[in-house]
Amino acid sequence: MRRRFERWRQTRPVRARIPDSLWRLAVKMARIHGIHQTSKTLRVNYYALKRRLEEQSPPPLAGPGNGAGAAFVELVPPASIGLGECVLQWEDAGGAKMRVHLKGVAAPDLIGLSRSFWEG
Repeated sequence: MRRRFERWRQTRPVRARIPDSLWRLAVKMARIHGIHQTSKTLRVNYYALKRRLEEQSPPPLAGPGNGAGAAFVELVPPASIGLGECVLQWEDAGGAKMRVHLKGVAAPDLIGLSRSFWEG
């Protein structure tokens, strides 16, 4: 594809427009490799390629019965099985102790918790 564009560039009149046949090939490549990569490789205008791609394949309209997917899909994380368990214990020089046993819950703000122990 790149060679075809280069051959055309070498033989074209100055300021000639890219032929529709080459644009159609560029659009096919953009569907496979993306607009950015194709425009960079073929040295064509990104926005012109994007416009042509959208003209040939407009985005489907969302709605019931037209085959388009939902506009919004909520992904719910799976329930965790066998949540971990953790025991944290602090002791300062004066003999004060604090022990935290976490079982099957999300970890609290451990930095804030330890700071309150050390400063308290």
